[in-house]
Amino acid sequence: MSPARLLLPLSLALLTACASQPKQNLTVEQQSQCPVQLHTGQNLILTLPSNPTTGYRWAIQDSAGGVLRAISPEVYTNPENSGLVGSAGLSTWRFQAFTSGNGRLRLTSQQPWAPEVDPVDIFDCAIVVN
Repeated sequence: MSPARLLLPLSLALLTACASQPKQNLTVEQQSQCPVQLHTGQNLILTLPSNPTTGYRWAIQDSAGGVLRAISPEVYTNPENSGLVGSAGLSTWRFQAFTSGNGRLRLTSQQPWAPEVDPVDIFDCAIVVN
């Protein structure tokens, strides 16, 4: 059998496999979207309102490290592009589900120099990877 005749069935098999894969990215912007269910290899994009110009930063307290791994550091964007102190923006993290299991993704927003003060906001989300 010629290599060209093998190419068509092989191409169709590859396309079928790609079509059956789960959605690659899942974006979470609110705790109401939790718990989050992912498949191994699927990416999770977490976007939270942020305001580091006032000193408040999100800190990861629990990264669901048993089932998720970070694939990028936090990225802060200011959609208003105002650059004014006190203007709000967004912080985004990217994770990838690397194994089946359960985990917890927990972040707190507070001023890093005042750890004894309660956080002003908490994001706490159960993660299930199948």
